[in-house]
Amino acid sequence: MAESALKVFPMRLTPGMELRTSLQDFVREKGLKAPFVMTCCGSVTKITLRFAQKPDGGINDIKTFNEHFEITSLVGTFSSELLEGCECHLHITLGRADGSTLSGHLVGDAIIFTTAEVVLGECTDAVFTREFDEATGFDELVVKPRKD
Repeated sequence: MAESALKVFPMRLTPGMELRTSLQDFVREKGLKAPFVMTCCGSVTKITLRFAQKPDGGINDIKTFNEHFEITSLVGTFSSELLEGCECHLHITLGRADGSTLSGHLVGDAIIFTTAEVVLGECTDAVFTREFDEATGFDELVVKPRKD
């Protein structure tokens, strides 16, 4: 798949909403087949992250943080199987009050503090799925042409 037309979905999430769940719900409601995060900024008061794969192949660490963070970046894709409950693949970078950052795979519990201004895009000529990749040991993104 070389190129695709694009649809854009701007939105604002409000205090108390859970970021990941809210985005997954939106994708399901709209029936999006190849959605991805274009941009996001805002703030959270709690978040659960999974950290990078350990070089020895060991279990990834998962940790919940209860502090105020600025969302400085959110990137990732949602597969079409999301309509059937499949997970999304989101990475987030957060800023702390002292200027340091924290980043990882967004697992959940990302509770919006003041706002989350999100723009989702959808490749209208594609379908995103996930298939097991023996080389990585994970379900990885597969891009297919849309047939509908």
